[in-house]
Amino acid sequence: MKYKIKKYSLYAALIVGILLLVSLPSYTSSYRVIFFTNILMYVILTLSWVIFSGPTGYISLATAAFFGVGVYTSALFSVTLCLPLVIFIGGIASFCLAFIVGSLTLRLRGMYFTMFTFALVQLISNFANWYEVNITGTVGRHVISLDSIIIYYAILVVFCLVLLVSYYIRHSKYGLALQSIGESEEAAAHSGINVTLVKVITFATSAFFMGAVGAVMAMRWTYVDPPIAFDIRLSFMPLLMAIFGGMGNVLSPVMGATIFAYLEEILTTKFPYYYMLLFGGAMLLVIVFMPRGIEGVFRKLQKNNRRESVEKI
Repeated sequence: MKYKIKKYSLYAALIVGILLLVSLPSYTSSYRVIFFTNILMYVILTLSWVIFSGPTGYISLATAAFFGVGVYTSALFSVTLCLPLVIFIGGIASFCLAFIVGSLTLRLRGMYFTMFTFALVQLISNFANWYEVNITGTVGRHVISLDSIIIYYAILVVFCLVLLVSYYIRHSKYGLALQSIGESEEAAAHSGINVTLVKVITFATSAFFMGAVGAVMAMRWTYVDPPIAFDIRLSFMPLLMAIFGGMGNVLSPVMGATIFAYLEEILTTKFPYYYMLLFGGAMLLVIVFMPRGIEGVFRKLQKNNRRESVEKI
């Protein structure tokens, strides 16, 4: 009974939070709207990363590649197509790329898969740079600029969609299949699960949202080039945010991404020359003292409370 009450209270808090986000532009400044847009971008990337890497244990560093594909999709089609269609095409382009890459590489395991996904970012970034210089004769591309409130609401819609998909996968038979793959691929295959197909589809699904958010963010930057679109930090930040928040439920990565994104904003604004040093130090402290993230801290506190209540009885 207590578990159900806690569960429903979390859902109620989440609904209230979404309602507050929906009404945010009506009671805050333009700077705050842009600030929360950046936070939601990191939250979406982190949730998308957790969809695949959380249950399976495969550490993917291809986030920047799928994000950048969405960015360049927006640069190509934002002038001629409407915003929802551009977002959808950006997501589909990343989905297709991830499906092809996953079909070829998800038979690899451990560090080999991680190394390949990292190399994928460099490969696509360098190819885009070569294409711009040698084929189109340009350095970068200008993207149609939209109002910050429109971009905010577009990001919010993508956030709600990835949240729903994350919840569905985690609480469905499909999610159980992913967890069994993470525990033992051989046992999952013997139980009748098409291990490769499940991994590839999940990998591509997570890439869809990375590409979609990239397509939206390109319209806020107005100018993009390969170093901006395929920023390698976007491959590592979702991983760090997921570790900081924890991956045991849907809300933990959201909390981790929100806190880390806020920390990044503060450090880059107030300590621009020491940003990376301070950020690295903060991450080391998290790994040493919070190996299971915020979620692990809450679970430890719950265990202590239960132990104290039992001792009192």
